[in-house]
Amino acid sequence: MITNSTINDIDEIFRLYEIASVYQKTKQKVVVWPAFERKMVETEIQENRQWKLLLDNKIACVWATTFSDAQIWEEKNKDTAVYIHRIAVNPDFRGKHFIAILVEWAKEYAKSNHKDFVRLDTLGNNTKLIAHYTKAGFEFLGMFDLKNTDGLPDHYHNTPVCLFEINLKGK
Repeated sequence: MITNSTINDIDEIFRLYEIASVYQKTKQKVVVWPAFERKMVETEIQENRQWKLLLDNKIACVWATTFSDAQIWEEKNKDTAVYIHRIAVNPDFRGKHFIAILVEWAKEYAKSNHKDFVRLDTLGNNTKLIAHYTKAGFEFLGMFDLKNTDGLPDHYHNTPVCLFEINLKGK
């Protein structure tokens, strides 16, 4: 079941972020998530933009959404889209192909909100993650240097961004 996260989930969300960061540190050439600001996640929860996938009454996966992402998507931000950020999987549930579940949910969520695209980004030349998202149905648009990273989390500074989208127009 996919539902909005609540303030009661915040400690688990940050536990999953920490686990993801530790995992990223074990990989070579992978950009590691910084410690995210608690206030940012609290705001996402209050605005119903932080999500969770529950299995057996446990949080199996979390992510955040927004309808605008101008600094990362620059001129493409004029398109109507749902943007997905910070997908973190509970290691107790790894290998369950949550990206396929998330993609189907995101396509329906985008359509119900009259959006033409589902988009996400990742950082650096993480070839395994690029292949993972492409296999899940995203088109890899390439790697880009951002023009302005002011105010973005630290891991966006001095690293190319990989952009992915699913075009829902006409589907």
